[in-house]
Amino acid sequence: MRSGRLARAERAALCDLLAAVGPDAPTLCEGWTTALLAAHLVVRERRPDVGPGLVVGGAAARHTARVTARLAERAPFGQLVERLRAGPPGWVRPVDGPMNLVEFAVHHEDVRRSVDRWTARSDIGPLQDALWPFQRSGARMRTRALRHLDLSIARPGGAPVAVRRPGPASSGRPVLVTGEPLELSLFFFGRRDHALVELTGDAEGVAEVRSAPMGF
Repeated sequence: MRSGRLARAERAALCDLLAAVGPDAPTLCEGWTTALLAAHLVVRERRPDVGPGLVVGGAAARHTARVTARLAERAPFGQLVERLRAGPPGWVRPVDGPMNLVEFAVHHEDVRRSVDRWTARSDIGPLQDALWPFQRSGARMRTRALRHLDLSIARPGGAPVAVRRPGPASSGRPVLVTGEPLELSLFFFGRRDHALVELTGDAEGVAEVRSAPMGF
């Protein structure tokens, strides 16, 4: 599957970058160094008990944070990177593409774009095409707070794809977010200040999309 091959390529590129910058480099994940990012990616696919804490708050999120922090503190950074580079456990491999493509593409950019004067990658057409099918569902999951907007996404020059439609009792404020799939992934993962997208439509709706919480 092409998404699986590209997920492996993003994993390898991220591991190369992590090894180059070391454990204390910044990331776009607020409060996370590269050591915490590497630990997060390792526990995410090797510790099923942390899964609930990745999508809900409360005790589950606190447990996930403790496990991640403990691993980042105790495991040598080089060992974490090599464990990540080795790939997911066997039970994850059949769904490596759907599970990991967007995750690794976004976290790769979390490290790349955490420095001044970063530049967007070029010549990644196959990656952009593989990310596109995940955009509607991903954006919908992360925009639950935007229930009264008529929200759509589009690739540059492409037709809009509906993400959210307001209920019949709502007037509906149209907002279109346009960008390449990697940029849309970053935007809806909450990296709005580092995503190269264009927002058009209702002015109040645009402001809401720029500021509303993003998440499950």
